Amino acid sequence: MARIRTIKPEAFISESLAKVSIAAERTFFGLLTQADDHGRFRDQASVIAGALWSLRPEHGALEVEDDLNQLDTAELICRYEGDDGKRYLHIVTFSVHQKVNRPSGSRHPACPRHEGGRVPANSLPHGGLREGTMRVHAPLAEPSPERNEPSPSHISAGQSGFSDPSGSTQGGVREPAVSPHGPDLGPRNVDLGSTPLGGASAPAHDTVSPSQLVAEYASACPNRPPAAVLGQLGKTVDKLLSEGIDPAHIRTGLARLRERALHPSVLPSLVNEAMNPPQTAAALRGGHRPYANPANPEAAYGGAL
Repeated sequence: MARIRTIKPEAFISESLAKVSIAAERTFFGLLTQADDHGRFRDQASVIAGALWSLRPEHGALEVEDDLNQLDTAELICRYEGDDGKRYLHIVTFSVHQKVNRPSGSRHPACPRHEGGRVPANSLPHGGLREGTMRVHAPLAEPSPERNEPSPSHISAGQSGFSDPSGSTQGGVREPAVSPHGPDLGPRNVDLGSTPLGGASAPAHDTVSPSQLVAEYASACPNRPPAAVLGQLGKTVDKLLSEGIDPAHIRTGLARLRERALHPSVLPSLVNEAMNPPQTAAALRGGHRPYANPANPEAAYGGAL
């Protein structure tokens, strides 16, 4: 979930940000709003492009991947792999420039390079008590007649003067009390791992990205194609996917493009050829066969012509 973050005035004279392109700088500022309260986010170029560049289709997943490489080289972010085998990124100076009053829990593993693979101390639940820090308050001097509390002399050893914290009675029904020292999970509108909308049985969406299809195309070539060719292919594939075309048809078109060594601009035609195969001449005639004289007229016409 996107969050409100702070951009300091000195960010625009930062020497680190000056090393990257304007687009990469914009991606960096956008990552501040997408990262969790510990500066972590999933390292998925297509997801980041959809969140930050949805109204700029010319800057797609391939361009965002280049932005992330620049930011990683400038040591503004750190890209790493978690124990679950998934890719994550961490904004290196997040804790320095962002002051989060009540940081929520994080579903992402800690950065092994900058956080040692462990959750930092400031990410402990807000208000949590460590062992040995609890104090027992002295009992009240006078019992309350309204609550019918026992006097201090009737309290056995080791008991405090507090009433039972497990719940309060309202109309004969006991309700659990809210402890002020319970673990804080942060804002209640932040998803900390609930199932996606639609329930656990909702079907998973196709996550094929333009960069994945272009990478498959490049890996099947004897030599890596020029960057300009791959960039144009990425933009064309992105447009085809946005039209809802089946990735299987796009893969077929890319295979034919590679086999024939054609220009990337003809990819839509090859995809259309895969979606709508050309019909044969017989199929165009609807299966009609031209008339031909029978080889045996007498058998065909009964001897009467």
